[in-house]
Amino acid sequence: MDAVSDDPRISPAHISLYLAILHFYRKQDWQNPVCVFARELMQQAKIGSSRTYHACLKDLKEGGYIKYVPSYNPFLGSLVYLKDI
Repeated sequence: MDAVSDDPRISPAHISLYLAILHFYRKQDWQNPVCVFARELMQQAKIGSSRTYHACLKDLKEGGYIKYVPSYNPFLGSLVYLKDI
């Protein structure tokens, strides 16, 4: 939270998305990387627009908060590596 408080790019939607990723991290027995599906993250983060979701994901990635590896396969989840965990 200290890092994001000084980052003007980070909004409540970004924080909500990051918390959703942490939720799945916990559900997956604290394994890094986290296997995620966009629809599940959007639902958990209360993000209704795929445009907002992808913009927040991009900002978190570019800000160095996460490393994101998309799968491009609807049956395999994308991987999110949490930094500093």
